[in-house]
Amino acid sequence: MPSITGPQRIVCLTEETTEWLYLLGEEARIVGISGYTVRPRRARAEKPRVSAFLDGKIDRIVALQPDLVIGFSDMQSALADKLIRAGLNVFITNQRSLAEIFATLRLVAGLVGASAPAETWISNCMARHAQIAAVAANWPRRPRVYFEEWDEPMISAIEWVSQLITVAGGDDIFPERAVMRMGRERVLADPLEPVRRAPDLIVGSWCGKKFRPEHVAARAGWAEVPAVKSGRLHEIKSCDILQPGPAALTDGLEQLHRHIADWAARS
Repeated sequence: MPSITGPQRIVCLTEETTEWLYLLGEEARIVGISGYTVRPRRARAEKPRVSAFLDGKIDRIVALQPDLVIGFSDMQSALADKLIRAGLNVFITNQRSLAEIFATLRLVAGLVGASAPAETWISNCMARHAQIAAVAANWPRRPRVYFEEWDEPMISAIEWVSQLITVAGGDDIFPERAVMRMGRERVLADPLEPVRRAPDLIVGSWCGKKFRPEHVAARAGWAEVPAVKSGRLHEIKSCDILQPGPAALTDGLEQLHRHIADWAARS
């Protein structure tokens, strides 16, 4: 019987690592998860919730005796610092693009000795991306898409979402902002800037808060935006697209593609 390699007791500070380890069949290694975890649903019933996004229950995490804590983004630096000072091994990734997400999935899989199933999953995922892109390539016109990550202040799409919009068959109206790695760099100081770029579709994913299309449509000066005039304002839940892991690569992309394909069929 092969010996189990890699970390045996992992605390996942964000959802995408939890989902990925479950997909790889390595969920037995997880001893603690983020309170925001909804994917997979069973994780909430099976694993103790020990952190939010910006902070966590340090004493409780330490008590779980993890041999590795995995988190995501510079925004978790303060939490990571507390855990390191508590004597724990902490691994923080900072992926922003699709290429970086795939690389991170491979890295985490390697840590737990699951590279083979990871490569199978990634290969299938990339094949589906290529299939979707091929379908979209036959459309006579691609819609202009405004993706809103937050409403007050207005924040445009992060890089992996912008790239998923492209795969799905649309064009992000703020591609130059998408490559900015910090959220504050994607804040839209002028609320009429999206109006001037005339999006055909508006997609909202307000970081866990319910998207309100009626509020967007009612913004001063937005009445003549093509997406508003045609009523094409859609929500994709943040757990499906704003987690830099399996959810965004699958369900998030599929939802984007459905909305864009429906626009293409009616245009």
